[in-house]
Amino acid sequence: MSIYTIMTFRNTRRILAVWLLSLLSSTSLVWAQQPQRQEFSLQEAIQFATSANINVQTSRLDAASAESRIKEVKSTTLPQVSIGSLLTYNAIIQRFILPAGGFGAPSSTTAGSGTQPEDAAVTAIPFGVNFQGNVQATVNQLLFDASYKIGLKAAATLRELSQKNVTASKINVAEQVAKAYYNVLVSEERIKLLDYNISRIDSLYKETQALNKQGFVEKIDVDRLEVQSNNLKAERQNVQNLIGLSYYLLKFQMGLGTNDVVVLTDKIQDLNPDQLERSVAFTPEFDYSQRVEFSVLQSQITLADLDYQSIAKQYFPRVVASATYGHNNGRNNLGDFFTTTWFNSAAINLQIQVPVFDGFQKRYAAQQRKIALDKARLGSNLLKNSIDLQIRQSQITIQNSLQTLRTQKRNLDLAQEILRVTRIKYKEGVGSNIEVLNAESSSREAQTNYFASLLDFMLAKVDYDKATGKLYTGN
Repeated sequence: MSIYTIMTFRNTRRILAVWLLSLLSSTSLVWAQQPQRQEFSLQEAIQFATSANINVQTSRLDAASAESRIKEVKSTTLPQVSIGSLLTYNAIIQRFILPAGGFGAPSSTTAGSGTQPEDAAVTAIPFGVNFQGNVQATVNQLLFDASYKIGLKAAATLRELSQKNVTASKINVAEQVAKAYYNVLVSEERIKLLDYNISRIDSLYKETQALNKQGFVEKIDVDRLEVQSNNLKAERQNVQNLIGLSYYLLKFQMGLGTNDVVVLTDKIQDLNPDQLERSVAFTPEFDYSQRVEFSVLQSQITLADLDYQSIAKQYFPRVVASATYGHNNGRNNLGDFFTTTWFNSAAINLQIQVPVFDGFQKRYAAQQRKIALDKARLGSNLLKNSIDLQIRQSQITIQNSLQTLRTQKRNLDLAQEILRVTRIKYKEGVGSNIEVLNAESSSREAQTNYFASLLDFMLAKVDYDKATGKLYTGN
């Protein structure tokens, strides 16, 4: 073997190795970029969305902020410690003016008394040094504040309110996910029937085309079936686009990426109106506390009441104790300032603040808090009436949609039976092509109406479950 052959072989191996490495890296990159495929039932989709949805995450951040606010209120009873220092350079030292003759000298004398005359010069003494500094530590401790306990109660209520807001956000997400989920299911079932109709029309088209070649039917009959087939295919494409959009909406509500693949495991093709009716149970009595909106409003009323009570507590005295300890020094030379002895000092203070008269500020503030409390209580009564109305409306909507669903299911069965009989008559030569086309059109219209009524019922059930507080009961 020649040296040229050996070198060529080595180069080929090297090129092959580089090609394999690039192929493996590109393959791993493709694998890494493959969309995530997940299967969800309706309850699993809701459970996933209540963790991944951005609105729910935002409400959790608000709850975390409320916890920090609670700790901030509690920290006011802990000792407040501060340490400060100050270094001052007196560029021009202020002078203290003394009368002539020093302290106690008269400002005017009689002639010949032996003292300084009245117009004698005064004495100006520097009052301070060039450099002054001090270091001081201060401790403040709140001993009594009547409004503190009110603040603790308000903090606890704020915690409850923040958690209820998280639950309210989850309920809204559950509603949106459920409606998007049902929309996808109904659209997928609709497209299955469209595929079946297209297949049936295509078969009929081929049969009619063969009969036309044999002279048994006219060319116009073939053209009519081609028009029907084209319309069905166009409708199928529209429904297919609608399914894609419905999936995007569902993934958006769930907090998934647009490239993630979602497979829905729940099916509705086996459901009938009797089963759907059994899934809805009307209750004669309703507990308003099952609605998170009512529970949130009750917490807001409690906060408004505590806010009103806090005004009255501001009339009580406030007692604060403080202690200070520090060192100070002063010199004309900066070097001596740091090498000489500093002088220490300490003090203990007890401060009592008793409000006497504030120009009726607290009185008017209390009136405003009382008005806010009364408005919140009126809002509670209004919310009760609104909940009653929502429940009644959802019940009537479900009953109407269920009745419509039964009617459309009966129409669908009749239309399919009419189509079956019409096709048999046409094949046996006792029916016309127009009758078949009319039966096909009626069957498609019955299918469209049935699925529209089915979707209306599903959405009405979601609204009823939300109105009665049963849509989402998770944590």
